[in-house]
This record gives sequence, C-alpha cells and structure tokens, in this order.
Amino acid sequence: MKSNAIINAIFYTLKPCIPRPIQLAIRRAIVSRKLLQYGAVWPIDPKASTPPAVWKGWPDKKKFALVLIHDVDTAKGQAKCIRLMENEKQLGFRSSFNFVPERYTVNKEIHKILAANKFGIGVHGLKHDGKLFASKKLFEEQAPKVNRYLHEWGVRGFSTPSMLRNLEWMLALHIGFSTSSFDTDPFEPQPEGVGTIFPFFVGDPLNGRGFVELPYTLVQDFTLFVIMRAKTIDVWKRKLEWISMNGGMALLNTHPDYMNFENVKCGREEYPAERYQEFLHHVSTTYRNVVWHATPDEIAEFWMREMGRAG
Repeated sequence: MKSNAIINAIFYTLKPCIPRPIQLAIRRAIVSRKLLQYGAVWPIDPKASTPPAVWKGWPDKKKFALVLIHDVDTAKGQAKCIRLMENEKQLGFRSSFNFVPERYTVNKEIHKILAANKFGIGVHGLKHDGKLFASKKLFEEQAPKVNRYLHEWGVRGFSTPSMLRNLEWMLALHIGFSTSSFDTDPFEPQPEGVGTIFPFFVGDPLNGRGFVELPYTLVQDFTLFVIMRAKTIDVWKRKLEWISMNGGMALLNTHPDYMNFENVKCGREEYPAERYQEFLHHVSTTYRNVVWHATPDEIAEFWMREMGRAG
C-alpha cells in the first residue's frame, strides 16, 4: 500500500512532463504483465459474490441491479454529454455524470439539461491531478472546496479521479454516496479492491455519519478499449452474466471523453461509441425482465432504507 502511494506520488508529479504516448506505453506494459499475474481474480473475483449478512434482495425481486455512471474528465468529454444522454434515453436507460470542478469550465446548461431529463450529476474530485489524497493534510485543505461544489450544484454524489481514494478521509465530504472503488481491478494506480459486488456503508452506524459506497464492478472503458485495446465487449458480457447469477450490482463507469460518436477513424485514446451502445442493447435483450436499472442516488436511497447501516 505504502509503495503504491510513493509510486503514485512520483508519477503524478512527473506526469505533466511525460509525453502522452509514453504514458500509455507504460500503462500497457504494466497491464500486460498483471494480466498473467491476476488471472484468478480478474475480471471475476469469486470471493466478491458473498452477499451482506442481512441481504433481502433487490426491489420487485429483480435478480441484480445495473448502474451506469460517466466520469467526465475533460472539456472534450463534457461536450459529448448531451449526445451520450440522448443515446441512453432512446434505449430506455438513465445514468449519472460526474464533472471535475476545477479542471475545465463546467457548463451549467449541461447540468440543467441532464437534471431536466432525470439524469444524475456528481462531483468528480477537484482538479483531477492525482493529488487529492496525496496526504491527509492536503485532503483536509481541499475537502471544503469539494463540499462547496457539492452544495453549489445541489448534489450528493462523489467520484474520485483515477480511483485514488481513502474512504475514511472521505467522511469529511458532505455526500450521501460515492462511486470511488471497485470489487477487483489490479490495473488501477491504487489496485486494492473492496472485494464485493454489493454496495456497503462507510462510517459510524451509531451516529449515522457516513455514506453508501457503490463500487464499480465492470472494468472501465479506458482500461478495456484504450489500454488493453480490446475489440469486443466480451469481458463486459462475461462479468455481467456472473453478476446476474450472483445477484449483485453491475456498475459500469464509462467516459464520454474516449467515445467516438462519428463515423471516422478513432484517435489514439478513443473507441467506437457503438461498443457502449452494444452493451446497452445486450442488457435490454438479455436481462430486461430480471434487472433493476437505477441511478446511483436511487441505489443509495434503497440501501439505506432497506439495509440500514448494517449494509
């Protein structure tokens, strides 16, 4: 854990000086090595299927839950949000978009359109520079700024950039839920997973201070299509089938930044948006009658109401 923190601190300090192609080459080399090392726990960690002790099941006796979120890392990604929203609407889905407050100029009109269509909005870190959790002192200095944006935007959800996190420190944030972890993903800068495909409560159950953590359970699009350069969604399909069989939560975090909606050649860090649409079609045709599709805030409200703080 400490060695990872040191490596990350060095990397994010040097990152602005490293050409992007070299950054990608390094990531690909690391992932290629880890694929051989972690095959027994990725994309599926069998131990993560154990449900909470007091688990009673999803609403309406659905077999599993599906949550869709989008971390909007750049202004380029922000410009694609409405098109992505419209594509999801046409297929009968809703999602939540997480914006970085201090990396690009956040377009409030996009927020209004998303809210009017009952799509969610959340805060995605602060600057997306890899430093929010570099030290407790720095986090405590920046947490009030994050809270200010949460209040200004009128939202309860938080997603930390690059999954660099400290769930205990995040109790200082005024949030109801977070999407800042994963069940298993050894390819992330902070590779330790939470080992469950179910939400869970973070905080003190006696005084109610805390939030519901919703780990992502399907590999992120950037890892799958940009780093691993996969040409199909077979990994998503395989994991989704396993989650449905074990009654968990399928949470997919994708980024409009990397989606290519045009019928042109993809750039170095793009993949065809049709792959995400194919995933949505697959859910609709294969799991329509057995899945509870909900936004993160709906999942969190359900978890607190039905599971209480025991979850």
